[in-house]
Amino acid sequence: MSGFASQTGGYKLLTTSANISAYPTKVVGIFVASASATPTITIYDSASTGTTTKVVDTFTPVSATWYTIPVSTSAGLYVVVGGTVSATVVFA
Repeated sequence: MSGFASQTGGYKLLTTSANISAYPTKVVGIFVASASATPTITIYDSASTGTTTKVVDTFTPVSATWYTIPVSTSAGLYVVVGGTVSATVVFA
């Protein structure tokens, strides 16, 4: 067995807030294709649309940028998007 850790997974393209996974998951990262009009992203550990447990606090994304987010969630994955954002969340 090699020691190679694959940083691949499923994906979901977002332009609005969305529940990414209703089950515990691993976040690989987010690629922001475009962002304008006061864009923001907040990531929550939630199986539905709960906003109690933040994984990543609100940040302002930049277009054409990959954000590595190597975390695991215990409940699920919910991403809240503000402004105008087109982003792909990669999770495993």
